[in-house]
Amino acid sequence: MEETIDWKNVIKKEARGINDFDLGEVQEVSGEQVITKKGIVDKDKFYLPKSKVNSFDGDKLRFEVTKEEAEIYRRD
Repeated sequence: MEETIDWKNVIKKEARGINDFDLGEVQEVSGEQVITKKGIVDKDKFYLPKSKVNSFDGDKLRFEVTKEEAEIYRRD
C-alpha cells in the first residue's frame, strides 16, 4: 500500500492493527520501519515495516498486523 502517505504527519498519531489492536503511538519513521511506543510504565516498542501499513486517515495509522504478529516486531 503506498498511496502517498506524508510520513512526517504520522508522528504522534495512534497506530492500530487488525481488530483495532493498540500498537501505541508513532514515535519515528526510519527508512522502511515505523517505530511505535505503547504503555506508560512498561513501554513496548514495535518496529513495524512500512509494507504492513494499510491506511492513514489523519488520526490513525492502520497496520495489517494481528496481535499475535505484532509480537514479532516488539522490542524492549
